[in-house]
Amino acid sequence: MQIVRRLFVGPLVLLLTFSAPLHAQRSHIIDPARIAAEVSQHVAQMEESRAAIRDALARPEVRDFAARAGIDTNRLAMSAQALDGADLDRAADAARQVNAALVGGANNITISTTTIIIILLLVILIVVAAK
Repeated sequence: MQIVRRLFVGPLVLLLTFSAPLHAQRSHIIDPARIAAEVSQHVAQMEESRAAIRDALARPEVRDFAARAGIDTNRLAMSAQALDGADLDRAADAARQVNAALVGGANNITISTTTIIIILLLVILIVVAAK
């Protein structure tokens, strides 16, 4: 009886030991290449948003407006690097609106552009204060 048990148990243990890892390597729910592509796309999108904020904060009109309001744009630019998620999206949208309004070296700041600048600065300040 023990000889029969050894003949069946030994090969069965070997079969189960090697079959599980081989099966696990073949079956992926989501393709790893797709995950890597999604992550890199998300990182690129976040960097694009941060670049829009940096561009808006680097504009002379925004710097002058912030200086009159007593806001340090260098501190805001550093804080913008820490933004993520919905905060980053809101700040980037406001920054893109500022950039679009002032594109081409426009020297006139209208009330709507001023409002957008204020919103951009307030969003970044609120996020910085909350953290």
